[in-house]
Amino acid sequence: MPEAQVTALSPPSGGAPARHGPSPEPVARTEAAFAAVLAEVMRLDHVAADSHFFKDLGADSLVMAHFCARVRKNTGLPPVSMRDVYAHSTVRGLALALTAAEPPRPALAPSTPAPAAPSGRPRFVLCGALQLLTFLVYSCLVAFAGVRGYAWISAGSGVLDVYLRAVVFGGMVFLALSLAPILAKWVLVGRWKHRRIRIWSLAYFRLWVVRTLVRSDPLVLFVGSPLYTLYLRALGARIGPGVAVFSRHVPLCTDLLSIGDFSVIRKDCFFTGYRARGGLIETGTVTLGKDVLVAEASVLDIGTALDDGARLAHASALHSGQTIPAGEYWHGSPARCADGEYPVVEPASCGPVRRSVHSATQLLSALLVYLPLAVGGLGILLAEAPQLSAVLEPGPSVLTTWVFYRDALALSFVLLFVIMPLGFLALAVVPRLLSRTLVAGRVYPLYGFHYGVHRAIALLTNRPFLTRLFGDSSAVVPYLRLLGYDLSRVEQTGSNFGTEVKHETPYLSTVGAGTMVADGLSVNNAEFSSTSFRVSRTAIGARNFLGNRIGYPAGGRTGANCLLATKVMVPVDGRIREDVGLLGSPSFEIPRSVQRDSSFDLMKTGEDLRTGLAAKNRHNAATMGLYLLVRWVYAFLVTLVASASAELYTSVGAAAVALGNVLVLLVSTAYFVLVERAVISSHPPGPLFCSIYDLRFWRRERFWKVPSELFLKTFDGTPFKGLIWRLLGVRIGRRVFDDGCFLTERTMVTIGDGCTLNTGSVVQCHSQEDGTFKSDRSAIGAGCTLGVGAFVHYGVTIGDRAVLAPDSFLMKGESVPENALWGGNPAHEIERAAARGEEATR
Repeated sequence: MPEAQVTALSPPSGGAPARHGPSPEPVARTEAAFAAVLAEVMRLDHVAADSHFFKDLGADSLVMAHFCARVRKNTGLPPVSMRDVYAHSTVRGLALALTAAEPPRPALAPSTPAPAAPSGRPRFVLCGALQLLTFLVYSCLVAFAGVRGYAWISAGSGVLDVYLRAVVFGGMVFLALSLAPILAKWVLVGRWKHRRIRIWSLAYFRLWVVRTLVRSDPLVLFVGSPLYTLYLRALGARIGPGVAVFSRHVPLCTDLLSIGDFSVIRKDCFFTGYRARGGLIETGTVTLGKDVLVAEASVLDIGTALDDGARLAHASALHSGQTIPAGEYWHGSPARCADGEYPVVEPASCGPVRRSVHSATQLLSALLVYLPLAVGGLGILLAEAPQLSAVLEPGPSVLTTWVFYRDALALSFVLLFVIMPLGFLALAVVPRLLSRTLVAGRVYPLYGFHYGVHRAIALLTNRPFLTRLFGDSSAVVPYLRLLGYDLSRVEQTGSNFGTEVKHETPYLSTVGAGTMVADGLSVNNAEFSSTSFRVSRTAIGARNFLGNRIGYPAGGRTGANCLLATKVMVPVDGRIREDVGLLGSPSFEIPRSVQRDSSFDLMKTGEDLRTGLAAKNRHNAATMGLYLLVRWVYAFLVTLVASASAELYTSVGAAAVALGNVLVLLVSTAYFVLVERAVISSHPPGPLFCSIYDLRFWRRERFWKVPSELFLKTFDGTPFKGLIWRLLGVRIGRRVFDDGCFLTERTMVTIGDGCTLNTGSVVQCHSQEDGTFKSDRSAIGAGCTLGVGAFVHYGVTIGDRAVLAPDSFLMKGESVPENALWGGNPAHEIERAAARGEEATR
């Protein structure tokens, strides 16, 4: 295939053999220079040319990242990437490979293509004020409609009358909330076109309103069903028959989205149709032909396409300008042509009748069951038990009596400590019974009984509240076993799994003895086509360590004693990988462990393990108790606000309910900011290199568990997000645009003025490998951009105005120069594509 078709971006240096052998003199000079730089970085007197970086010299990825950064500063040397280091792990091999490669690319121009003049403070303030006003107006509309509807429902006589009124009102609410985002899109935007919108401008404000409404539409809850694709069509997307979309990341610029017949987009994929870069929102096309497959956790940038029958593997990305030709299978980030065939599910009979019946069943369930319970549940309860009315009837000066606060405290206690355990028992029993109807390996048609059973199991057993409660502690093992995981003979470490673990079905999830998993594991043991699905056993081998944000597919080709690095693309073909590490997308082999990570191996066995684990268990138990206490107090505060709104309603009317809606957001924000600051007040997060049985690590686990970050999503894309980050301890500059970035250690991150942080991006200031924990600060310079789904590891420095491409993984210790464009997994410097920018909307 011609190189221009493979990718618009340059491949990693050293990835192809030289056409002509290098002459000895340049190789010798490069070899000597590399040896001198590495000796300086490692503080050694001499580095032998044939010494292995990891086995002989005891280097690790952090040291080699510093080596790469030092080499890049020397313009007389070929640039070195981390992929080069792992592919050629001696000075001699590295010098020979890079000297034999094509000549080094010229330095990038200091300016980026089509730069955007920064929006001034007046626009920044005006946009924030308009967003706040929109939220207040929306809260008032919801309050007035809800109050009138509840009054009408409560006026019913008897349970049946109340239920019928709840059905009517619930249907009206559902219809209004479903149609409002569609109408808003067509009124405020019309048809999405190729354009650039200046962030914080009035055009951006309209975009934000539409984006917020579109993503909050109740039809989004029907993701994976024909109702969801019908919703996207109503928003302007060109979607053919038989298309199935399972990703909950709702596309915004739907007029620029085209999906051909019988194509499928699996879960956790980004295909938003826009990106933020350099102070601008850029919109662009995403085009999928017929019978296309986009596998889990992939990213489609604007200006990308997959022709008929194309396949994009899991954990892969298409960068702007890339097109997968018809019938080809690509993988990696950025994607490139792959050998073999990507595994797909055989088709099944799933025609229009089945799809229509399924959609009608979903709508009827929502209209006749879920919505009446949501909008009329209290009215039905009062109709059935009128004696409760006396308890709930507001009285004079109720807010000044201790009985009011006592009842609110008791109600919040019941909600958290009575209803939650009952739900815990239900999720331990009901999904297990349902799972007996599914047979591993059998292909079932979509939108039938078995599909409904599978979705119910996935919904019931993926409970983030419980996973966060039990994760990062010894309790997570019995919890996952209760759900149905096969955990073999577990070697308890107290950190077997993090606080974020999800799956399609727990009953076909196997994890071997001695394996440890960091946060963000997704066990993808269900595969989908546009007409069928199947569940398969997914087995992770013994003595593995899995880093962050890994999607492990059914049929993953890894065995025992593997290190799966953060954001790695787990291979699904070839031999079984054992006793190695895997890094990148597509993945390549690296050492399983290095000398630095074995510093605390003595604490993994014997008396040291028993003593350390017992102490860790005690500290984790206290953390879990604190987690529940914080949620109880929060439930109490929300109950107070709701009760106070009900009391004031008798004198103020619906305005009291609207005020309550606003106060819930304000109270939630202030409360969890104070909780987080209290948790870190005496021991703020800082650079660490320690064992997982160190008290400092347990304090970090408490910091991850006890506070909450859910409220932050409300502020995405607004000027208020930067203020919230600053309250949480982030050293953040002015007018930063954050469209949904996540910062794991807030006080360890520095973000410069005017940065652009895209949705799904992460800055994580720590890493765990087996029993060793490492943490360091990261700094992002002014005017930088983190692409959609980009991941920045710890100890990183990004220079001013640098850009990290979508779905990139910037490894620990990397140093990105000013004005540079980096991308890939692992990230390396890439050439800038020639830009033809449209003038920004002002």
